[in-house]
Amino acid sequence: MKKYKRYSAGFKEQALVKVYSRGDNQTIQSVANELNINLTTLKTWMKQKEQDVNKPTPQKSKRPEDWSPEERLAALQKSYSLLGEDLNTWCRERGVFIHQLEQWKTDFCSQGDSVDKREEARVLRTLKEENQSLERELLRKDKALAEAAALLVLQKKFRALLGGEVE
Repeated sequence: MKKYKRYSAGFKEQALVKVYSRGDNQTIQSVANELNINLTTLKTWMKQKEQDVNKPTPQKSKRPEDWSPEERLAALQKSYSLLGEDLNTWCRERGVFIHQLEQWKTDFCSQGDSVDKREEARVLRTLKEENQSLERELLRKDKALAEAAALLVLQKKFRALLGGEVE
């Protein structure tokens, strides 16, 4: 039974680089001998690499929610002058709905309000931190009050047991 040797992807890549960058006086067989691999294995790797290079990579379509702001702005610019059926066709080709274009437009138009929104967010964050601090302080004081009340109750019980002898 024949034992097959597994090669790492890095080794395969280095072997292919060596084959493709060999000089005119060096054959594929000599490169295979130098790397101590079988000639047919090396040629198979070469064919796979050639198929991978020639195979067109399928374009992965992105959801409109995943578009960057630059892509959204470009889409708004391209679709600005389109109306009716032309706009519908353009949207279908890109996987976008007209209402998404309108939403992007309002988002870009309201960018001036973002400074106010940031300021509001900063104030809100400050108020939340202050609220948390006050809640922690209130909890600490509640625990101290409960401890003092417990000590007073114990003191009363102790006096009652001794019959009022301790002053």
